[in-house]
Amino acid sequence: MDKLHNPFSPGAGTPPPELAGRDNILNRALLTLARIKRGRAEKSILIIGLRGTGKTVLLYEISKLAENENYQTAMIEAHEKKSLPELLLPELRRILFSLDTEEKISDKVKKAFRVLKSFVSSIKFNTKIQEIDFGMSIEPQRGIADSGDLESDLAQVFIAIGEAAKDRNTAVAIIIDELQYLTEEELSSLIMSVHKLSQKSLPVVLIGAGLPQLVGKAGRAKSYAERLFDYPELGPLKKEDAKIALQAPVERENVSFSDDALNEIIRVTEGYPYFLQEWGYQAWNIATQSPIGIEVARKATDLSIKQLDQNFFRVRFDRLTPREKEYLRALAELGTKPQKSGNVADKLGLDVKNAAPLRNNLIKKGMIYSPKHGDTAFTVPLFEGFMKRIMPREL
Repeated sequence: MDKLHNPFSPGAGTPPPELAGRDNILNRALLTLARIKRGRAEKSILIIGLRGTGKTVLLYEISKLAENENYQTAMIEAHEKKSLPELLLPELRRILFSLDTEEKISDKVKKAFRVLKSFVSSIKFNTKIQEIDFGMSIEPQRGIADSGDLESDLAQVFIAIGEAAKDRNTAVAIIIDELQYLTEEELSSLIMSVHKLSQKSLPVVLIGAGLPQLVGKAGRAKSYAERLFDYPELGPLKKEDAKIALQAPVERENVSFSDDALNEIIRVTEGYPYFLQEWGYQAWNIATQSPIGIEVARKATDLSIKQLDQNFFRVRFDRLTPREKEYLRALAELGTKPQKSGNVADKLGLDVKNAAPLRNNLIKKGMIYSPKHGDTAFTVPLFEGFMKRIMPREL
């Protein structure tokens, strides 16, 4: 049981040694990519799931599928400190340079450069992105993407890039992780852009991922969002898929888990992919022989929980204010299932109106979501146990 040969690699977005149970979504994405490249109408895809379900891993796999289909791909991660245009512009610039490598000059590509230059000059940025080097003497395209209205201008940028890609007989995949962090204006602009692309049958597709609140946020941004996107949901793996995720990697190293060990790990992890990786990693390092038995699995639980408390859970906890921590502790005290927001407020000794700002801030920070109106649940599986361990005193 050489640690050097440990097949498991728990980490944020780290590809697992065995991607089990996600074939349906990958096949759906492949069909979407193939149809859009051929000028066929198809919905873009927004993958929805809690933390630790493997959304980022799937986006990377879809990016590989797109590249195999000869797409130009842009993969970015949304976050709270940069605007959507700031995140998109360097990648869109790179794509246009990729489209402009052939000897034959493309007027469509040149126009797309001018439109992008117009966009850069019309939007106010927090950084010095206006100074972006286009590598050529180029004038803005006056009257296109220069109004300063993000919703209108971004759509015109996407259309210009779609026309350039079509002229080069290729397609573009824009892949965005953590979409829930976009502002309502940014998300509305992105949805509008996808709508315009769809109307013109241009070969540009949006593949995104986010926490469950993304569905409601998209619907509020644009009422027709549900008709533009498929929203496949990622949850914990089914038991048989979870077994494959654990057993297949070790079998390639001539090792195996006992059935009891597999069942125990799946029970405590609830089948969430990230946790399966963590438990598998710890179990391999503890084990001295094959098969890896249930006692090793139980020891792996102790080590895994300690590791999660110090890292996976802790980094999220440390972003919170003291009152936000108290809110999550109250939610944890009520149980593992979604709870009525009024019950959480009661636990805190507040009325619902006074508790609402805390709840809203925690939703914005991606810590909780509302499975249905008035309910509140953690976006991080097993987080209620962490809250009880780190704040053991009952409220």
